[in-house]
Amino acid sequence: MLNKQPIGIFDSGYGGLTVFRSIADQLPDYDYIYLGDNARAPYGNRSFNTIHEYTWQCVQMLFEMGCPLVILACNTASAKALRTIQQRDLIHEDPSKRVLGVIRPTAEVIGNYTQTKQIGVLGTKGTVQSKSYLIEINNFFPEVKVHQQACPLWVPLVENGEHDQPGADYFVKKYLDQVLAKSTEIDTLLLACTHYPLLQGKITAYLPKHIKVVPQGDIVAASLKDYLNRHSEMEQKLTKGHTRQFFTTSDDTDDFDHHASMFFSEQVKSEYASLK
Repeated sequence: MLNKQPIGIFDSGYGGLTVFRSIADQLPDYDYIYLGDNARAPYGNRSFNTIHEYTWQCVQMLFEMGCPLVILACNTASAKALRTIQQRDLIHEDPSKRVLGVIRPTAEVIGNYTQTKQIGVLGTKGTVQSKSYLIEINNFFPEVKVHQQACPLWVPLVENGEHDQPGADYFVKKYLDQVLAKSTEIDTLLLACTHYPLLQGKITAYLPKHIKVVPQGDIVAASLKDYLNRHSEMEQKLTKGHTRQFFTTSDDTDDFDHHASMFFSEQVKSEYASLK
């Protein structure tokens, strides 16, 4: 592993695998390591300090595995931990390493999807409370009105394999009704949680035809490709052996593999990563 310099991809659980899928499809040559902190998931309702502590610990683990670049493929971690990691932790750890999130690249383009200049952002309680999307989208598209909606039961539905069952419909419709009640002009809904693409079929079924549903995977992958094109010093460090390794902080790797294969749309075989 020491001879490799993979791209690290982190999530609090499984959802980041939907982003990893898009990244691997668009940038297939690189080596990758995925780390899911399933032992401490979900992060959505935890405090800023706790999320930062957990996220930074996992980022350091990926650094130790040889990753010079880590993607936080988790909206909650991006909202509550990324800034501190970038502005404080990396300076002390190693300024040559980089940690990127999913919120900024999404905010940079989401305004291009709306005709009415009104969008809904569907996310976890933590992401919504952070107001990160309100701030970032306003930076790039000040003319766009953002309506946030927390969907706290969507992640448990997905992680318990209930996302495609009839029982999920009530909670899908409930949160969609709540966000659409905030404005009749919303024509774009951003899935600001990496779990939510697994609910996209049900989400679309309960929406008027003119409302676009935008997941993040392809946006983040395109942004990473652009980043590597613009930062040759990082691109040249990364090794290209087409390898993919999966780690979980849960000691039940078989359970992780079962769920992860559903998110990644490919058979996954993971290893246990012990939290120190």
